Amino acid sequence: MAIYEYLCPECGPFDVFLPMGTAPEARGCTACGGAARRRYSGPNLRRVNRALAAGLAMEERSREAPEVVRAGSGGEPDHGGRGGHDVGPRRPSGRSARPPHPALARLPRP
Repeated sequence: MAIYEYLCPECGPFDVFLPMGTAPEARGCTACGGAARRRYSGPNLRRVNRALAAGLAMEERSREAPEVVRAGSGGEPDHGGRGGHDVGPRRPSGRSARPPHPALARLPRP
C-alpha cells in the first residue's frame, strides 16, 4: 500500500492509502465529497530513526569494503576491541583445537 496525497480546494490536503499504481488523478474529498486533484510530492524518507539509518549505512558500506581482519590467537578473527565480547580465557577442552573456517582465508588482510 502506498500513501497518495490529494488537494481539495475547500478542505485542503488529505492522504489516501491505495495499492501502488492505482491512484486516480482526481478523487472525491474525504470530508466534503468535492473533487480533489492528486498532488505529487517527494517520498517521506524521515521515518527511519538515526540508529537504524546508521546500521543500514554501515551494512551497505561493508558490502563493497569489508573491515580488514587480523588473525588473533587460535586462528579466530581479532576485532581490535570493536564490538567483540569478552568471554574470558579459553578453557582447555581436552580435544585438539579446531582449524579455522576456510572462509576466513578469503578475507582481506593488511
